[in-house]
Amino acid sequence: MKSSCVSLLVPTLLIANPGTHALVLRKVGNTIRDSVYAQYLWAIGALGMADFWVARVQPMELIYKPTGQKIMFRGADDPMKIKSIKVPFGYIAVTHFEEKDQFAGRSEIRTILQSTMRGGSKFWNFESYNPPISRDNWANRYCETEKESCLVTHSDYTTVPKKWLGKPFLEEAEHLRLTDERAYQHECMGEATGTGGNVFEKLELREITDKEIAAFDHIYQGLDFGWFPDPLAFIRLHYDRARETIYLLDEIYENKLPNETAAQKIKDKGYKDAYITCDSAEPKSVADLRACGLPAKEAIKGPGSIDYGMKWLQKRKIVIDIRRTPNAYEEFAHYEYERDKNGKFISGYPDANNHLIDATRYALERIFRRMGVTA
Repeated sequence: MKSSCVSLLVPTLLIANPGTHALVLRKVGNTIRDSVYAQYLWAIGALGMADFWVARVQPMELIYKPTGQKIMFRGADDPMKIKSIKVPFGYIAVTHFEEKDQFAGRSEIRTILQSTMRGGSKFWNFESYNPPISRDNWANRYCETEKESCLVTHSDYTTVPKKWLGKPFLEEAEHLRLTDERAYQHECMGEATGTGGNVFEKLELREITDKEIAAFDHIYQGLDFGWFPDPLAFIRLHYDRARETIYLLDEIYENKLPNETAAQKIKDKGYKDAYITCDSAEPKSVADLRACGLPAKEAIKGPGSIDYGMKWLQKRKIVIDIRRTPNAYEEFAHYEYERDKNGKFISGYPDANNHLIDATRYALERIFRRMGVTA
């Protein structure tokens, strides 16, 4: 699937683009020969092109006989060797990072690309990997950031012919599905299911269309005051009580934003149609918003309100459109329970990176208080 697909594409790209070469990388060099190098040997055979390529191991490379184009294999454990790579003609147009999540981070990949993506007009960069279990892993988070020039594809064992896998594999996958759903979703379906410490498990990440929003009639708004380093965080949402689903519609998330400027931004968006429930720790700031003509009021809070509000949110589905509320996505998707000194999760909610989460809790406070909760 992943590696097989890329290893078929790379030789095809080179043949279609004379004067270009490819560089295939793994984090550790001594893992290449029996993994990605063997994969590319399979690929040129599967393409019926084995007679047109020369395979070498010192240095490890495949050479296309008709033109001399190369597919070179290197380990990223020696960056200087990557910087010193020279090609006999043309330029390196294709890079393939196999098992991307094993690299040190996006900065390491960026450094390599800055050394290789030179001297040409067309480039292709492939990054193949199995998603780590944590949603907060850098590899997972990078793929969640949409870029017009980037195509993100996802494959799992259900998308290939069963004969590729064999009966034992399929039986084991089905057993895992029945006995450990979280492990099944991660190991077999490639989902970043979290470390077990994620506070919000019922997230639905998808586009929220303008047509949907036009039909929403239960609008709530919340605001958590901040300056620096904590931002002022405003959220606008719809709550579908029948389906117990929260739709996050828009946000304001800025540092050093005066109350009057924040109020004007909210008014410019036309958001005077619903109460804004604000952090009651700053009554003067709430008064500033009211003085600017906004229907702002203080959250009631009370003993136990944080724990109850968080538990109430956890039981609801939360629909997030990353393009509409990118900062809310960052907070809700990566918010985890506190850990003790040994790194084990405990039941507390950390008071960090939760500004829009708090704003959401304030916005919906009157709903869960109306259900009989006062503490």
